[in-house]
Amino acid sequence: MASIKDVAAEAGVSVATVSRVLNDHPSVSADARTRVLAAVQTLGYRPNAVARSLRTDQTHTLGLVISDVMNPYFTELARSVEEAARALGYSVIIGNADERPDLQDHHVRTLLDRRIDGLLVSPTDGGSPLMLDAARGGTPMVFVDRWIPGVDVPVVRADGAAAVRDLVAHLHGLGHRRLAIIAGPAATTTGSERVDAFRAALAEYGLPLPDAYIGQGDFQAESGRRVTEGFLDLPEPPEVVFAADNLMALGALDAVRARGLRVPDDLALAAFDDIPWFVHTDPPVTAIAQPTGELGRAAVRALVDRIEGRPPRSVTFAARLVVRRSCGEPASQGPPAPREFPASQEPPAPEEFPASQETSPVTNRSQT
Repeated sequence: MASIKDVAAEAGVSVATVSRVLNDHPSVSADARTRVLAAVQTLGYRPNAVARSLRTDQTHTLGLVISDVMNPYFTELARSVEEAARALGYSVIIGNADERPDLQDHHVRTLLDRRIDGLLVSPTDGGSPLMLDAARGGTPMVFVDRWIPGVDVPVVRADGAAAVRDLVAHLHGLGHRRLAIIAGPAATTTGSERVDAFRAALAEYGLPLPDAYIGQGDFQAESGRRVTEGFLDLPEPPEVVFAADNLMALGALDAVRARGLRVPDDLALAAFDDIPWFVHTDPPVTAIAQPTGELGRAAVRALVDRIEGRPPRSVTFAARLVVRRSCGEPASQGPPAPREFPASQEPPAPEEFPASQETSPVTNRSQT
């Protein structure tokens, strides 16, 4: 492998001149620059990225810690982050927390040790001292999808409250009155806010949400199965189960089928976080979709802005209801709706605000 000395000898210049050309220093003459670049191409020389990072204090690498790589929502989010980062000249190292705070902290610590330029995190909970220390210590950081209340870090997320209201209105219009929810972990902002939005939407129609109709899940399929079995064992089972994420919805679907029951004839089912599989299940699942690609791209832009000295912004997108067949919708409603936002239209306009404003979820949220 060619070295910088080989390039200097080939170009007939000093090693210092080669270094200045590679670092785009303006003091190099046009002739010397041409000869050095020709030598680099001839010899196939590749600069040492590690050594360069030690000189510039930048690695052009971002860290991404996601909650669960097995969740198709986060898989798609990671893909959009990687694509957006690559377009801006950054690489991405991904860590999978598997919904475990200890694994989340392990990945954060490892990424910081590798001198990443910035960190994207979807927190598994709000109590990690390591995460708080990193944020308060000046590490460029952006929360995506979830956030830690009270920490002054930009947040890129989707607000699902309006879509949850649309779902409840849809279910009420279909004649359903006994609605239950499989909730995510209360320690996560998405877990608590989806329950709050569901309860508030039910109240608008005078419908209760008894404790027996709130099942505690963990955003993974097995918990959806377990909670749904408990609902089915109640003296008066719910008519509809709303799963607060897609994996818990798949677990709920398994529980129904394991008892020889059918969706929606015996139990209707809806989900938060649409995934491609929902179009192909029988019946196709009514779900709340988030603009996942836009979330990933906006999160990368916010983080790179912070790294490069520009004011970062928190961004909130709107989620939307996708009506299909799993809640007893009439056959005349038309074919199952696609999961993606129509390619021919602009994605939902984000509600943008500076992270320092009181309206930002970085500063004014107090989730429990």
